[in-house]
Amino acid sequence: MQWKKNQFDGVVIEPESLSLDDQSFYLVLKNNIDTWKNDSVKLVWLQINKEFYSKIHIASQFGFIMHHASPNYVMMTLAIEIDTFIPPYATHYIGVGGVVVNDLNEILVVSEKYRSSANPSYKLPGGALVQGENISQAAVREVFEETGINTEFEKLSFFRHWHGYRYGKSDIYFVVLLKPLNHEIIKQEEEIAECVWMDVDKFLNDPDIHDFNKHIVRSALNSNGLHLTDIPGYGSEKMFEFFTS
Repeated sequence: MQWKKNQFDGVVIEPESLSLDDQSFYLVLKNNIDTWKNDSVKLVWLQINKEFYSKIHIASQFGFIMHHASPNYVMMTLAIEIDTFIPPYATHYIGVGGVVVNDLNEILVVSEKYRSSANPSYKLPGGALVQGENISQAAVREVFEETGINTEFEKLSFFRHWHGYRYGKSDIYFVVLLKPLNHEIIKQEEEIAECVWMDVDKFLNDPDIHDFNKHIVRSALNSNGLHLTDIPGYGSEKMFEFFTS
């Protein structure tokens, strides 16, 4: 088993070095834990790739607990020093909605197939960001996927922070103003029941549309918002996204 210390008096075990039979893994891990205790190590990070999942129950016998999981690995930690701080894994979902208004003062809205009400419930097109995706790019992508409308990012106008969302995690929802580049709607059949251009005034005065949706549309139309900008020295725009007034 190979491992190295990090700058926080922790130990990071090399995942590929777990290619031991289970009995050998048990013995090596036991001996290393004794070494780490004597060496004032505070925390041990153990990434177990899916080909070594048989090691999970062995590690748990020594007090390792689950930290997070992905489709390809499980991360476990062992706090050797009592009350050691363990940085949390991702705590939030990130979503984005697009306010798209055309030259006829019509707003692009959708009604989802899977909703709690039998009546149409119009809302902004949008959805969740995928890993490594910018907010501005996600808005353009989601609007196109749900409605077939190509757009350009104009400004970030609103965001909401909400706790107690899916699986007990928190949620941040961004709203952006987008400029439409075409008019013909091609709705996503799998998720969208209806997609229409609706007069903005009708949208804002419709009693069946949630006040939250009206509020975020007003914010997008009436506020200066935040615009994309470059800050020198931060490298590729794929890695960083800056918004400023």
